[in-house]
Amino acid sequence: MTHLTHLWTTLAPFAAAAILGLATFLGEEPWLLAWCGAALVAAVLAAVHHAEVIAHRVGEPLGTLVLALAVTVIEAALLLSLLVAGGAGMETLPRDAVYATVMIITTGVVGLCTLVGGLAHREQSFRVEGAGGGLAALIVLAVVTLVLPDFTITTGVGTYSRGQSLFAAVVSAALWGIFVFVQTVRHRDYFLPHDDDAPPDEHAPPPSRGQAAMSFALLVVALVAVVGLAKVLSHPLEAIVESLHLPRGVVGLVVALVVLLPETWAAIRAAHANRLQSSMNLAIGSALATIGLTVPVVVICATASGLPLVLGLEPKDIVLLATALLVSVVTLGTGRTSMMQGAVHLVLFATYLFLACVP
Repeated sequence: MTHLTHLWTTLAPFAAAAILGLATFLGEEPWLLAWCGAALVAAVLAAVHHAEVIAHRVGEPLGTLVLALAVTVIEAALLLSLLVAGGAGMETLPRDAVYATVMIITTGVVGLCTLVGGLAHREQSFRVEGAGGGLAALIVLAVVTLVLPDFTITTGVGTYSRGQSLFAAVVSAALWGIFVFVQTVRHRDYFLPHDDDAPPDEHAPPPSRGQAAMSFALLVVALVAVVGLAKVLSHPLEAIVESLHLPRGVVGLVVALVVLLPETWAAIRAAHANRLQSSMNLAIGSALATIGLTVPVVVICATASGLPLVLGLEPKDIVLLATALLVSVVTLGTGRTSMMQGAVHLVLFATYLFLACVP
């Protein structure tokens, strides 16, 4: 099984790059678009796998940071590709994708991890010192980037002026940088499991330097393929959403679901193995990286290119976001979880999905 996993994760980036080249020459043929979609998913899975290999090499908590960064790079690349290639109405795509990512992580990923962990181990623990600080930063970033644009008066509702956008980008990147410094240097112990709660080390030895270097090269190939395939699939994805009479925001939801799928699986596996600390590191770190890195990159690129950008959420979405953050404060405030918290988060996640399709 390990050999097969190594084989497909090695071949997937090159296969995705080959399909991208084929689509570039042949155009939007229906059969080729189906292959492009499959190649995109395979490239995302392979990219995160190679990020996990690098993460295993550097250890915790740097490992979860590497994985979060890889996922964020993929999401930023997808958003920029769709934003540049898309037509009218795409100015809300970055907002929809960032909002979807935060909701998926705070309700879906956290809910699945706590439910699976609660069913398997009844009760699990994690370091509230790290989770609390990360959640506080997430609340501030979410309000600055997704809520305040609806209440500023310099420009229209939901938008920032050029100066306000750049300020939000700088603040987001700075707060994320402080969190990374705390996570990896200043208070690294806040993100490590308690000694008495840590399970026995049953993992394989870390990969060699050569294996990590190979994974880095394959990660780069996979990321390039993801960006190109996203650009190829941007118009067909819009057409499918319109044909199903779904809101335009579903495009951002699909982007977030594709990007977060492998990371969600990694977090669930960690929770099932009684390593909830790793799951929480992944969840909170990814949510912070999504806003702290994706938003500045998108804002700077959109500003430089003169592309319109709407960041403010609709009232319905603000209510759901506030509820998700409030429930997360309760869940992450004790350092211990059970299946009850998981059920609450998943009900809220189901509500978000339903209202995203039927607003």
